[in-house]
Amino acid sequence: MVSDLIGRRRLIALGGAAALTGFAMPLRAQESAGANATPAVPRNIGSFRTIQWRDHFDDLTHGAIVCDTASRALHYWSEDESIYLLHPCSVPRSEEYTRRGRTRVVLKRRNPVWIPTPSMREEDPSLPARVEAGPDNPMGTRAMNLGWQYYRIHGIDNPEKIGRPASSGCFGLFNDAAEHLFELVEIGTQVVVI
Repeated sequence: MVSDLIGRRRLIALGGAAALTGFAMPLRAQESAGANATPAVPRNIGSFRTIQWRDHFDDLTHGAIVCDTASRALHYWSEDESIYLLHPCSVPRSEEYTRRGRTRVVLKRRNPVWIPTPSMREEDPSLPARVEAGPDNPMGTRAMNLGWQYYRIHGIDNPEKIGRPASSGCFGLFNDAAEHLFELVEIGTQVVVI
């Protein structure tokens, strides 16, 4: 009984640690009961869906990123397939702000300046016209602009936004994850938002 309790506590602690670090322990999908049953979607303890790059891209030229709005996760594969990253992220706060489809990374910026979009200023006139690099910058320490105007993958000023619908269209990562991804991503990296 005591060893069972310790085992459960350890499993919960490992699961919590995995969720906090952005890494997840895969769990086995349950087998479907009958021939007509819908197969279970493989998921791990962080609720990330298991996906393969081949489901979204023809090749990995310049690497590839999938921003998954359903599981609130960002997947990255390097061109040579030697690196695969999976990070929890913030996602657009509603369908109105969500743009799905294919684009590419077109610009990379260290310590970016944040300038609210015209629609953000219209929605909230109290927003500052500009926020310089620093701890209060909503884009954190790194930004990767996508081919769609005003859409980015970037760091974040408030870690509580990670895993939540919290943006006006961007995908926010913990700053250390954004910094790591920034070093791997190149201009032209393929991106698909699902």
